[in-house]
Amino acid sequence: PVEFHEDVLLSMSTPATSHVSPSFIPIFGEAIELLRKIFLTAKGQPFVVSGSGTLGWDMVSSNLIEPNEDVLVLNTGYFGDSFADCLETYGAKVTQVKADIGDRPTLEEIHNALVSKRFKAITITHVDTSTGVLSDVKAIANLVKQYSPETLVIVDGVCSVGSEEIRVDEWGIDVVLTASQKALGVPPGLCILIASERAMNVFSNRKTPIKIMNSYEGRKGMYFATPPVQLIYALHTSLKQITSIPLEERFQQHKEVSNRIKDSLEELGLKFVPKNREVSANGMTAVYYPEGIKPTDLLPRVAECGVVIAGGLHRKIASRYFRVGHMGISVTEPHRKHIEKTIEALQENLIQLGYKYK
Repeated sequence: PVEFHEDVLLSMSTPATSHVSPSFIPIFGEAIELLRKIFLTAKGQPFVVSGSGTLGWDMVSSNLIEPNEDVLVLNTGYFGDSFADCLETYGAKVTQVKADIGDRPTLEEIHNALVSKRFKAITITHVDTSTGVLSDVKAIANLVKQYSPETLVIVDGVCSVGSEEIRVDEWGIDVVLTASQKALGVPPGLCILIASERAMNVFSNRKTPIKIMNSYEGRKGMYFATPPVQLIYALHTSLKQITSIPLEERFQQHKEVSNRIKDSLEELGLKFVPKNREVSANGMTAVYYPEGIKPTDLLPRVAECGVVIAGGLHRKIASRYFRVGHMGISVTEPHRKHIEKTIEALQENLIQLGYKYK
């Protein structure tokens, strides 16, 4: 979980409002425009729909991939497994390049897979929330451009958009999918996806969703399944906050806080799931429990301090590690002291549980 800014929550406290109301249409329209700034794209087409981030998998699988087309999935954890499952459900022929737990596929492994056959698309989990592993999207996209330029580059950015650097146009990314509830700082309920012009050409036989987004962006309402109006008000508020400073500054803030947390946990003698800092996410940290301490020992005690951390998610090691999220206002507004409170809660409760460190 991430904390939500008070103004974001307040913006949801609107009277009942029609999604074609003159007061709502410009809010939705500007939110679509602001998303282009977040993704650093001039012509990418944003989509904002009701649903979780994983709905983005279905949007990709059902609209960009035809049955029996080959897709290359780069797997760094639980969510690589799940994206592959979704693609296969829609009939795709999936080839996976899997990394060991805590690592990511090498560029050499990816190259060898790319030249082995023609792939309609390659999927990259930018940050796998189950392991805290960060993929090098820029380098992978460049590799695709060199050796398989016809392949669509699809990025699962659920745990990265807003905390990790993503440059859709410059890096040649075709789709980034994400959700509202992580670094974008909005309560759960919105699936957000941006598609390049190339991806839109593949998508061209399905015009209605495009017309809807374009209509709102043009400040004209268009009827479709009712969107979550209050969540879009919240998204608009959060996007205005995020874009009020240069994105480069925001990325740097997340890097600095990530290093601070990881340094503090290393000083406690704890070990991380990612094998090194180079492959570690800047918006979250996955940490192994010290020997002898179980999830039921630590997590409830930390919660009593007003700090929420998450248990493990990767099936093979779920009971052996926990995850700390550090993104959004917890990072960009240091006066809230969220980071200090988290470190203190972990340190104090580990000591109370009998953990000794040098």
